[in-house]
Amino acid sequence: MIKLDAATVLLQWATGGLLFLWFTTRKHEMSAGYSWLIRATFLVLAAGAAAAGIATDFLPVRDVSAIAVAVVSLVTIRRKNVHLDLVAPVIGFIGLIAAAIHATDGASNVTVNLLRVIVGTVFLGAVSDAMLLGHWYLVQPGLPRSILSELVTALRWVLPLEVAVMLLPTGMFSVLSGAIDDGWNGTLGWFWVACAVTTAVLIEVTRAALRERSYSAVMAATGLLYLAILTAFGTDLVSRAVLA
Repeated sequence: MIKLDAATVLLQWATGGLLFLWFTTRKHEMSAGYSWLIRATFLVLAAGAAAAGIATDFLPVRDVSAIAVAVVSLVTIRRKNVHLDLVAPVIGFIGLIAAAIHATDGASNVTVNLLRVIVGTVFLGAVSDAMLLGHWYLVQPGLPRSILSELVTALRWVLPLEVAVMLLPTGMFSVLSGAIDDGWNGTLGWFWVACAVTTAVLIEVTRAALRERSYSAVMAATGLLYLAILTAFGTDLVSRAVLA
């Protein structure tokens, strides 16, 4: 089983988002404003993770890590050295590993729980940054669409891993079979399946849109990513809530 709490989810979101900031800017094709926007956005989420953890269930390593992620994001918010963007995610992963171990109900589930938290972090970060990056094309319209395409392709590779770790025992197969009661007569289990399948479809349609030459294709891709971020969060959070 795994535990679902706001502090861990927010730290996952912030850590994953900052990780893909580095992924997006590593080729130095983005304007500085994009980096400022992403750091500021996930700085707020990291601070929220720390506040939620301290207020509800204080876990020293996780919550201090969340504070450190927020501080590093603030200190580097106007820096142009993209390698510094790896510092905050590394700190965030330390806190998340501690949270995953703390939430494990038995030694046999430690590995599964770690995989779910780590893969979930990457998954949430990829889909969030893809949506935000799509909007940045309005500010920097000359930006090569290959940057967004790379991010969507990364999301395409992470989705199967996200589904796989949620199926590991004791996982969503147990919910679908009825061995674990989701409280809704199995509805949440099939809702999870629908979210995963819909996310996969949206990713493929987004990739197809980005192959079109017109600039409006980028805006269409951004709209599709709006939907994908909803179904992606459903894929991660519904399974974690049911298995908690």
